[in-house]
Amino acid sequence: MQQRNLRNLTVSAIGLGCMGFSHGYGATPTEEESIRLIRKAYDDFGCTLFDTAEVYANYENEILVGKALRPIRDKVILCTKFMPEKFLPGQEIPEGKTSRRGLRNALEASLKRLQTDYVDLYYEHRVPQGKDVGEVAEWMGELISEGKIRAWGVSEATPAQIRRAHTVTPLSAVQSEYSLMERRVEAEVLPLCKELSIGFVAYSPMASGFLSGKYSSADTFTGDDVRRVITRFDKKNIDANQPLLDLLHAYAKDKGATPAQISLAWMLHKYDNIVPIPGMRRDERMTENFGAVDVTLTDTEMQKLEEELSHIAIHGDRKDSDIQKLGTVETVATH
Repeated sequence: MQQRNLRNLTVSAIGLGCMGFSHGYGATPTEEESIRLIRKAYDDFGCTLFDTAEVYANYENEILVGKALRPIRDKVILCTKFMPEKFLPGQEIPEGKTSRRGLRNALEASLKRLQTDYVDLYYEHRVPQGKDVGEVAEWMGELISEGKIRAWGVSEATPAQIRRAHTVTPLSAVQSEYSLMERRVEAEVLPLCKELSIGFVAYSPMASGFLSGKYSSADTFTGDDVRRVITRFDKKNIDANQPLLDLLHAYAKDKGATPAQISLAWMLHKYDNIVPIPGMRRDERMTENFGAVDVTLTDTEMQKLEEELSHIAIHGDRKDSDIQKLGTVETVATH
């Protein structure tokens, strides 16, 4: 596997988003199968970046990832996140979670669930409105100096928050949604990360699977599946976004690849500080997605692709507020 740098951390060019093993995308694999797949990502494909969070299925995902990675803990980069303004069971303290004690308590509990004594990359999952991210940056710096974490990051932060945080304790990564269907970070966030030598971790790089081309307006989503509320999966939007899939299929045919691989290759070619973390819960998806590192787009092909993309309108998006109402990704699990 090719490697990239998230400032001071060297990681595989494509990582593994582990949330889907516990919830968020319909029926989940068994624990045994999930552990097998997580280990397969490392053993067979050289993936070294694994991403989880305390809120994924109310701690269950961290426990699962900890079990899977324990035998290879010293060979991988383990990332988790704390949600600053959401109390999960056992986190209620007088100072509030966005405090030095609250942050430390959250980390110590994550370390136990992950069966490790340090986290390689610890994120503030969201930056609360009206809060000074510089305070969290200071506390993260203390944890780094103690060896509890090796690096820290922020998720879905604004350019001003990124700059403020980085000034206090240098950020190693910013994690936000980024894909061919969601490109808002290209305006300011990605240039700023490049300027400050901060890595960028792209979650939902396949637009929750839409860019695989495997869904149609006939598909339905139930239970805690986030695609129930991601509007790009509305039946009318699936049909309206067909021109994008047609374009990806055309490039895939020319390159002997798949639409998913073209989507990831586009991202990897565009920025050398980006590491996408698609979710993969089947052997064939791992082979396909990790195989994207071997799909090369020339500068001429990229220029042509960008020109063609500029004429395609994207219908639908993904809103945190809608997903929170569903009660999945950043609230509770229903499985």
